[in-house]
Amino acid sequence: MNETVLGAVFWLISELIQLYIYAIIIAVVISMLISFGVVNAHSRFVYTVSDFLNRLTEPALRPIRRILPDLGGIDISPVIAILLLEFLDRLLASLYVHLVVAGVTF
Repeated sequence: MNETVLGAVFWLISELIQLYIYAIIIAVVISMLISFGVVNAHSRFVYTVSDFLNRLTEPALRPIRRILPDLGGIDISPVIAILLLEFLDRLLASLYVHLVVAGVTF
């Protein structure tokens, strides 16, 4: 792979990480709106979107919830997940820069 392809691969991974972060944020907002009764949880559209986002984000949030202590109904696992994903994104960006500077090709 030359530098352009390597850059495209790292860009794609970074964009997927950002999309997953947005999915977590949207899932949290929808969950809060349902909890406070702002949106109707029995609506087919709301249920479908909520179910999709829950199935998408739950695999990343479940292990974090198992590790965290009970905070009395406050779920900070999305915040931890977002911080970890941002760390991963920056780590990959740093790795890309080091690979390019070192002249590594595949």
